[in-house]
Amino acid sequence: MLCDMCGSSGSMFKAEVEGAVLTVCQNCSRFGKILGAVKQHEVEKIRQKKAEEKPEAMDIIVDNYAEKIRKGREELGLTQKDFAKKLNEKESLIHQLESGNFHPNIELAKKLQKALGIKLIEEYEEKHEELRHEKAEGFTIGDFIKTKNK
Repeated sequence: MLCDMCGSSGSMFKAEVEGAVLTVCQNCSRFGKILGAVKQHEVEKIRQKKAEEKPEAMDIIVDNYAEKIRKGREELGLTQKDFAKKLNEKESLIHQLESGNFHPNIELAKKLQKALGIKLIEEYEEKHEELRHEKAEGFTIGDFIKTKNK
């Protein structure tokens, strides 16, 4: 685990610095009030939880939804007015969808999928990768803190 202020590793402490609770090293802990030590087994538990996390899955609407809706409606031989009545929606909504001026929500997309027999929703998995912290040659918060001489 790395210090939130200077980026060094070693024994870490939870400290309140300028109203923020940070994980800091022994050297940076003098800039705030120490709340307690961070135990190594707690760090390992956090790393294990992150490793066990499953990718986040969400439903998204396909990019070419307007064209698919129009083609699906035409294949059924329905006018926009008839299709709107079938879905219990306004004709103007169907027109907006087919022209691409209105992006449907997931509920409406499911309704359209069922009525037209097409696929409008894709499952998207967001993968979270652990960031590797390396000592950068830039500045850290600790470089900007002014200390009072006692």
